[in-house]
Order: sequence, then C-alpha cells, then structure tokens
Amino acid sequence: MNELQHQTILFVGGKGGVGKSTSASALAVMFANMGEKTLIISTDPAHNLGDIFHQEIKGNKTPLLKNLWGIEINPEVETHDYINGVKRNLKGMVKSKMVNEVHRQIDMAASAPGAEEAALFDRMVSIILEEGEEFDKIIFDTAPTGHTIRLLSLPELMGVWMDGMLDRRKKTNKNYSQLLNDGEPVEDPIYDVLQKRREKFSKVRGILLDQKRTGFIFVLVPERLPILETEKAIELMSKHGLNIGGLIINKILPIQADGEFLQKRRDQEKLYLKLMREKFTNQTLYRIPLLEEDICSPRHLEEFVDYLQKEVISGERTI
Repeated sequence: MNELQHQTILFVGGKGGVGKSTSASALAVMFANMGEKTLIISTDPAHNLGDIFHQEIKGNKTPLLKNLWGIEINPEVETHDYINGVKRNLKGMVKSKMVNEVHRQIDMAASAPGAEEAALFDRMVSIILEEGEEFDKIIFDTAPTGHTIRLLSLPELMGVWMDGMLDRRKKTNKNYSQLLNDGEPVEDPIYDVLQKRREKFSKVRGILLDQKRTGFIFVLVPERLPILETEKAIELMSKHGLNIGGLIINKILPIQADGEFLQKRRDQEKLYLKLMREKFTNQTLYRIPLLEEDICSPRHLEEFVDYLQKEVISGERTI
C-alpha cells in the first residue's frame, strides 16, 4: 500500500506552471472522497485554490466539499500579525521610554528579507500543531521550488539561531546574578519566550523529519528544465534531512494524441521519461496524462483525481 495513504501531512512543490495547485487539489479531493477529513492550505502568494474550487477561500478554514476544507494564507496579513505578536511579547519587557524605539526597529525588520517567510512559517507551524488532531490529512500547496526549500529549512536554521540566542541570554543572566543579585537566579521573560519558541520549532522539525507522518511530493512535467530543477531540489532538501518521496509527472502526452508534430514531441518525451526513471530511483513516480481541457471546474478536477487515484492507490498505470 502506498505510503501517501498513511502520511498525515503532505507538502506539494515544484517549478512554477507545472500543475502544483491542481495536483495538491486532486490529492485533497481524492482523500476527501475516501472519507478522510482533509485540509488543504495554499502558501503560494499566487493563490489558485479559489479558482480551482470556484469559491472564495480566506485565511480561515473554508468548507469546499464533503470532508474537505481550504485555507489561503496571505503573506502580508501574516507578516503584519507576526510583527504585532512580537510587539505583544515584548510588552512589559522593556522600559516604557524605550518602547517607541523598539517598535520602530521591529517595524523596520518587517521589511527585511526573510521576515515574510518567517511569518508564513509561523502560521504553518500553528496549523500543523493545532489542526493535526482534527484532520486526517493536511496538504500544503506551496510556492515555487526555491521559496519552498527556504521555508522548509527554517526549523533547522531558526533552531540553530535560537540555540545561540538562548546560550547568550543564559550567560548574561549568570553574570547579572553574580554581580547584582547575590547569586540568586535572574527572572528573564525574554529567555522564557525564546525557550518556548525553540521547543515549538523543535517539535515541528521532528514532525517534518518523520517520514511515516510527513511526505514531500514534487510536481514536474517531462521537460529538461523541470527535471534539472527537481534534481537540485531533492539534493538541497536532503541536506536538511527532508526527503522527497514522490514525483507527480504531469501532462504526459496520451497515446491517442496523433499527428506528426505530436509524435516528435512524444519521441522527445520518451527520452525524458527514461531519464527520470534513471535519476529518481528513490522516489515513487505518479504519471498523469495531458488532459484535453484545462482544469477549470470540479468535473475536470475529478478527471485528474481518477488518474491520480489509479496511480496512488492501486498502482495501476494510467498511461
């Protein structure tokens, strides 16, 4: 039986324009049809879920179908909420005359590189920890490859950074205790906040590294550039202990597509499919044909789901 059926959290990534949102949506519908209570979340700023399901999806759980809910995360809103949360955490920890200057510095940091990703990841962490018990499947439709890798590597990077911060705070507190407090421990609310966040990120990193619980699927098409990008993504993610277990090969020319032009494309495509079988020996390959029409309605999506289910559940080759 396929490991996707057992994993509760799935991240769907890949190069822009290869069908990530369609594939993530099809997976979500497939599991919902199987009776699994499913939540699909879009972290891609160019949200497509609302267009696919023909309804407005906001930052809170929106019912889509039976057993299926959706969320579209707005990075700007998340960054604003994240920064306000930082300000709240610091309330009472700094002198009143320093509050305005501290807030000014925090507001400046909000526009710095990485702030949006940190805010986005903070929301993802909350969803994983808070919704994990309620849903059987949580599926993340992520942004293009580079952004996804940076996002998923944050728990490791922030863990290392916070370890350093905690160590410095501990040494500072020890020095203050010796100098000002007759050796008694110094209360440090900032240390406590850092420690709680460190534990939170550590817990989520453990979830991401648990292959029985979390899966990573990349979508690509049988062309040279997506193959090369996927190969690099697999290598980069493996350095952070994250293993891509499955690849959805989308838009493969069906046998019934005829004509001299399409035959030339098919001949080239065969070489790329052979190359993928040789390169991606540690990944399960799910093959989806190029459909006659765009995925622009529930009916079209169900057609995609039918092909995907045959590949994932039964192992039956659809093309």
